[in-house]
Amino acid sequence: MRSVFREDHEQFREQARRFIDKEIVPHLHEWEHAGIVPKDIWRMAGEIGLLCSTVPEEYGGAGGDFGHSAVMIEELARVNATAIGFTTHSEIVAPYIVAYGTEEQKQRWLPRMVSGELIGVIAMSEPGIGSDLRSMRTTARREGDDYIVNGQKTFITNGGNAGLIVTATKLDPQAKDLTLICVEEDRPGFSKGKLLEKIGLKGQDTSELFFDNVRVPAENRLGEENQGFKYLTHQLAWERTIIGIRAAASVEALLDETIQYTRDRKVFGKTVFDFQNTRFKLAEVKAQVTMLRVFVDDCLAKAMRNELSAEVGAMCKLLGSEMQGKLLDELLQLHGGYGFMSEYKISRAWVDARVSRIYGGTSEIMKEIISRSL
Repeated sequence: MRSVFREDHEQFREQARRFIDKEIVPHLHEWEHAGIVPKDIWRMAGEIGLLCSTVPEEYGGAGGDFGHSAVMIEELARVNATAIGFTTHSEIVAPYIVAYGTEEQKQRWLPRMVSGELIGVIAMSEPGIGSDLRSMRTTARREGDDYIVNGQKTFITNGGNAGLIVTATKLDPQAKDLTLICVEEDRPGFSKGKLLEKIGLKGQDTSELFFDNVRVPAENRLGEENQGFKYLTHQLAWERTIIGIRAAASVEALLDETIQYTRDRKVFGKTVFDFQNTRFKLAEVKAQVTMLRVFVDDCLAKAMRNELSAEVGAMCKLLGSEMQGKLLDELLQLHGGYGFMSEYKISRAWVDARVSRIYGGTSEIMKEIISRSL
């Protein structure tokens, strides 16, 4: 038993696992072909309390903690349900509104996010700027009681289903300060580009977003003017730990499947597992993912105590994403030619994992952050 979780966390896990196995797993191939998940699944998850579990009860949430968040992240990773954008919605967008929103904003948006009626996204990335958020070009010009938003965002998770877009903008195009503006999808001048084709995460509705003189009331500003970069970086330690949590759960699940596969698969008159090389490779993966799990759980415990630092969050993402790529590659190799067939979960997980070294800040950026604490 992992000590980081309480009994209520494990009860939540049972509920999440039942829903995922019944309502999500049977449809993953279908959604990967479509490139998007039906909104009905969001509402179904919301009805039984699987979305935005850390949102306070007064706004419709369960008032849970990061342990409940981690349970949902792990259960989706267990089945490689990378099509489901619940994590971005629940663990990134909703916490921004809880932390920096006005009472009116919380009452207006959070209950509908908890229910799955309103799907939230965070719009930071832009064409050509990579991890350098301060060089973004999207602007918000004040005009009376409104902001006029112009610009373009790309690589936006949940972009196709997006109902509320927390948009990073600049009031002064020449400055580095950012301001967060919440834009509803039905505002004139806002539009969504086609779903982007990717080598992995094929079921995830990633898209470009366009803002052409979108008029947004000043009351949609999230927090104070020119404080957006501080808000974004304050949340990043947890967002990066999420990637580490997902990585550890993914490797653990695929290790179990690979052990079973090698016990069943026969070559040269004996099982693949009977070869010493196979057992040694599996032993190496087991040892390394066990070490990763201990570190990731410690990071989660720190987050639950509000003691997670930026450099530790960066370490969690760096180690988790790098080890996930390396270890899944080893597990895929043990599947032989079948590991290259997309019908096998190992092949899809291997491809999907590649982006974890890129999004949330590249591995190189993580090393830069860690190096600042030396």
